[in-house]
Amino acid sequence: MAHVERIVTIELPGERKPVPAGLLDMQEIGATTAFSRFSYGLRYVDRPNAMSVDPMSLPLGGSLIDVAPYGALELFGALRDATPDFWGRRVIENKLRAVPGSLPESVFLDHAGPNRVGALDVQKDQKGAPLPSALPKHIELEYLMEAADRVEEGLPVPAQLEHFFTGAPSLGGARPKALIVDDGYQWIAKFPARGDVLDMAWLEYATLELARRAGLNVPSVRLVSLPGKRNVMLIQRFDRRTEAESFSKRHMISALTATGLHEQQSHTSSYADIARAIERFGTAGGVADDRIELFKRMVFNILVSNDDDHLRNHAFLYDAENHGWRLSPLYDVVPRPSSTHERFLHLGVGPDGRASHLSNALRGCGQFGLSTRQAAALIDDVASVTREWMGYFEEAGVPGVLIEQVRSAFPRPSDVGLAEVVKHL
Repeated sequence: MAHVERIVTIELPGERKPVPAGLLDMQEIGATTAFSRFSYGLRYVDRPNAMSVDPMSLPLGGSLIDVAPYGALELFGALRDATPDFWGRRVIENKLRAVPGSLPESVFLDHAGPNRVGALDVQKDQKGAPLPSALPKHIELEYLMEAADRVEEGLPVPAQLEHFFTGAPSLGGARPKALIVDDGYQWIAKFPARGDVLDMAWLEYATLELARRAGLNVPSVRLVSLPGKRNVMLIQRFDRRTEAESFSKRHMISALTATGLHEQQSHTSSYADIARAIERFGTAGGVADDRIELFKRMVFNILVSNDDDHLRNHAFLYDAENHGWRLSPLYDVVPRPSSTHERFLHLGVGPDGRASHLSNALRGCGQFGLSTRQAAALIDDVASVTREWMGYFEEAGVPGVLIEQVRSAFPRPSDVGLAEVVKHL
């Protein structure tokens, strides 16, 4: 068993340099984390602008020394969020020429780098982290995609493409991606993956723009076509702010962290669990709006058959001005074509569990602080947009072949219970 200690730093609101927040103590057996503990630094706690590293496991109002993660977690949720997910791990394994699955969590924590999600970082000692390297620019997308292709194929990334490693290890999700800078903002570039049957960049871009039409909070997105008819979707980072030709960080946690759940519990959790996290950690003036936004996202996912709506694909951003957490903008929404009549989301919707049906959403509306009439009106509003999805896709320039390929992902609202819903208007 290896004993590993790391200093956890955080970039606090209004400050441009990270400060030490506390000490992480991990016990690792091979590639497995046996358990972890965290102790806040007393100087950090005394800071007037100190904030919780993890609101569920590490509230500042609770115990401050030698705290264990909430529930059955081996690692604190906020640090799990700051650690690379599947894609970032593949990138780090490639960079270190490591056998897949052989590295302990501490190595992934160390190599995620300063561009990781949110405002946290880790250091091995008090010397401080080195200054981050400049991120690649838009004009380097073709080279970045070549590097991503090599990672997917299990091939080493050559020296001339190593700029790819500046931001790619920090990113989550399973699909290939990299970080770039363009027009003074940071963007996540989402590349095609090996074995793709659909043009996922076109599909996600058009679906997020459809969500924007439906009144959802969607970050800026772009579609870029590269040689070889390969499309890349760019989505603007919302945990970074542009300030004086550099970037400040916003603390961000996943809904998995806000609910205090283990990855394996995601499939048995629900939108109501996220709604309760909003109520518990949200700002005084933001709870009602965020629960409405969450309800509309759930309805939208029903109407576009997005069943990749797990707890890591919902997040919270810290609102320093109002001292609480707000639901982040929407991301990772991709319709899944299906020939089955009965469909399910990843998360529970209402009394009928994960059943992807509007009446199920309506009957669970109380969990979002909504009356039946209010919920019915919101459902009808979203459905009025998604029923015209084909026209919006055509307007966005989506190729006709792709539209036909994904047609089955967009049920007619009347086929998923809209008639029952509108009776309550």
